[in-house]
Amino acid sequence: MRRRHFLTLSSTAVGGLLVFTLEREPMRVHAQTDRRIRVPLRFFDEREALIVAAAAARIFPSDSIGPGAWEAGVIVYIDRQLASPFGRDKNRFTQPPFEEGVPEQGYQGKATPREIYGDGLALLGRDFDRLTPDQQDAKLRTIETTYFFRLLRQNTIEGMFCDPMHGGNVDLIGWQIIGYPGPYMSWADHIDQHYGTPFRPKPRSLSDVLGRKVKPWEDEA
Repeated sequence: MRRRHFLTLSSTAVGGLLVFTLEREPMRVHAQTDRRIRVPLRFFDEREALIVAAAAARIFPSDSIGPGAWEAGVIVYIDRQLASPFGRDKNRFTQPPFEEGVPEQGYQGKATPREIYGDGLALLGRDFDRLTPDQQDAKLRTIETTYFFRLLRQNTIEGMFCDPMHGGNVDLIGWQIIGYPGPYMSWADHIDQHYGTPFRPKPRSLSDVLGRKVKPWEDEA
């Protein structure tokens, strides 16, 4: 059993209240004090988590549109997925022969997502998170044809726009950026209420809609 690891984050990075205007301009309201939050890691150790988080933050950086992968807690999403049956390829046929296949068939290799990330960490290097953004971009360009990079990019996007129950999309950041309202079950209360006025509903997670905590599939496995 691995020793328990934690990732220490700033509450001003992931814990403040994010507010978007109707013009989609982001504004984050921070707490009065900058608390430190220790997030328990299920798969990575802290050094590995910082490296992957830095790589994801270059794939989906914060900019004038809004916060990016770091602020959305994408690393927590990736860590939880790799610790789940997905990480060990429980639901994928993994018997030989292992052929390249066509793109429509998806990944046909032998390595599990956990093993792919292990190889990817070696490609990035132990000091990746300490490089400048330009240096990180240059490093990522050297590996952008690898399956690790494609998987990391896919997981980064998933972590940005998943339901927060899975660990990413903190404060519904991703949904606010694209204007997705969440899994509303009915719009009956809004009918005939917004004629002639802009309407941007506040995003709601599945837990918000149901009024109770929902256990994600990776916790049930």
